[in-house]
Amino acid sequence: MATWANLPYYLTLKTKKTSLFYMAVTTVLCSLSYLIGIWQHGGLKIAAKSPMATLLELPCSNLNKNFTTIGGSSSVTLDFTARHNADDLVPLSSSARVEQIPPCKPEFSEYTPCEDVNRSLKFDRDRNIYRERHCPEKNELLKCRIPAPHGYKTPFRWPASRDMVWYANVPHKHLTVEKAKQNWVQFKGDRFKFPGGGTMFPRGADSYIADIGKFINLKDGSIRTAIDTGCGVASWGAYLLSRNILSVSFAPRDTHVAQVQFALERGVPALIGVLASIRLPYPSRAFDIAHCSRCLIPWGKFDGLYLIEVDRILRPGGYWVLSGPPINWESHWKGWNRTAQDLKKEQDGIENVARSLCWKKLVQKNDLAIWQKPSNHIHCKIYRKAFKKPPFCQAQDPDKAWYTKMEACLTPLPEVSETKEMAGGLLAKWPERLTAVPPRIVSGSLDGITAATYDEDTYLWKKRVEHYKVLDSQLAEPGRYRNLLDMNAHLGGFAAALVNDPLWVMNVVPAEAKLNTLGAIYERGLIGTYQNWCEAMSTYPRTYDFIHADSLFSLYQDRCDMEDILLEMDRILRPQGSVIIRDDVDILVDVKRVIDRLQWDTRMVDHEGGPHVREKLLIAVKQYWTAPASSEDQEGSRTA
Repeated sequence: MATWANLPYYLTLKTKKTSLFYMAVTTVLCSLSYLIGIWQHGGLKIAAKSPMATLLELPCSNLNKNFTTIGGSSSVTLDFTARHNADDLVPLSSSARVEQIPPCKPEFSEYTPCEDVNRSLKFDRDRNIYRERHCPEKNELLKCRIPAPHGYKTPFRWPASRDMVWYANVPHKHLTVEKAKQNWVQFKGDRFKFPGGGTMFPRGADSYIADIGKFINLKDGSIRTAIDTGCGVASWGAYLLSRNILSVSFAPRDTHVAQVQFALERGVPALIGVLASIRLPYPSRAFDIAHCSRCLIPWGKFDGLYLIEVDRILRPGGYWVLSGPPINWESHWKGWNRTAQDLKKEQDGIENVARSLCWKKLVQKNDLAIWQKPSNHIHCKIYRKAFKKPPFCQAQDPDKAWYTKMEACLTPLPEVSETKEMAGGLLAKWPERLTAVPPRIVSGSLDGITAATYDEDTYLWKKRVEHYKVLDSQLAEPGRYRNLLDMNAHLGGFAAALVNDPLWVMNVVPAEAKLNTLGAIYERGLIGTYQNWCEAMSTYPRTYDFIHADSLFSLYQDRCDMEDILLEMDRILRPQGSVIIRDDVDILVDVKRVIDRLQWDTRMVDHEGGPHVREKLLIAVKQYWTAPASSEDQEGSRTA
């Protein structure tokens, strides 16, 4: 019994001994680990320091950062600061340590790679094919920075730029002589002046547009997008802007030196282009009105191919305006140095093609003639029995227009159920048109884009542009920028967010984009073009004040050399112009290395969503520099 009575005592004693044993073993192991750690970090002499002595040796700044006193006691503050801020991603380096991309020779100051005059001579002159885009091969690309001409000045601000341009920026007096009697452009002192005249509107573009307005309502917002073929110096487009009508003007780089360059310096949207054998780089049903004033395009020839192309890009119910030969030939044939019979034959040819396209002639008065495209093709399909040509196109994407050959076939309009119904959907009038859901989205023809995602995109870009204006004070300053380029526009949200500023945006949908959204951009009342950014743009150097590139380098990462794209951006950006590039952080690090070689001033900042977002923003400003003065310039300055 005594044994059983003492059993609890013995068990308790044994348990205590076991616990003490394990505690001793644990202490020895911890001490051993501690001593090994001290030995690995510098030896045993550190162990002589007490914890307080070690703490006292820490810098005060570290103490302040990691400890705060709350209620008289020390507590650790967790540090949530991002360890990869945008400013720290690329170490700042002086330009002296960067291999710079050299400047090109001064004679390249107006270089347009895909419309180079010398290269064009190798191609067929039939139908002006030699004036189309013919880009250099990869081994022919210039690896240098295009200089501004000596004496280049920042262009006048809009609206003053509409009427004057610095001579030093476009040093060509050819048109002032050739078009002296037609009031296109005048040279006075150190600048050109643009009175607003044209070959067919001697009273000025404003009066000419007013004459058009007697037959087409240009004030109610139903006309918003326009195209001017063979634009001269783009006075028609320049004066339409006061009526909230946004035009794309184009002309070839031909004997009329610097037409498009003058237009761009004036702050008017324009591109180098020509009607020849390939489609114009715009989607179907893009423009509300198309215009030709003595543009010398053979509309009635080649089975009406060029009017067929105008029909493709003209929206249902849109207008075509023609002035100049052969309109009113009865009054002008002697002055045009052509026979009456020849001019009558030309007009008859145009009339026949227009009828075959089912266009209705609204009016011909004095020097103006206006046709209207039908709102749908219900009746036109019936008329095919009478007009066998052109046939309707079969199995063709009407919006495909990048190096796409023209065809002598009529682009069919979307199907409708009633004769009064607008094919493709009715467009809202401007300015409601800007934010109304585009018909292409309503119809579901853009995969993955719904009315809800469209509205979200519009809101997103309003917030982003607000953030941009905080980052770039020049973008926030009304009038500082006039000509803007969005290199990967998607739905045009960037341009839409800037619509109330005195500027315009050329919205580019890359030919390689997964989704062709340019038609929806035009349905918003904005303008744009297609472009493959592995090639040069059909525009002059120093076209744009500001360039925006959203996810562009991700899109082209495995398609072409990043340096070539950035050299093209440098070519078309004006001195002291700005760039905002948004992309994945790893891609932007590589972009910045090339930009440093271009000698732009750069800074990388965090996404508007904060530092934890991988997408970052690279903001850059092109420095002002020009070609050196020529011997003639130096001689002129000495004698002045």
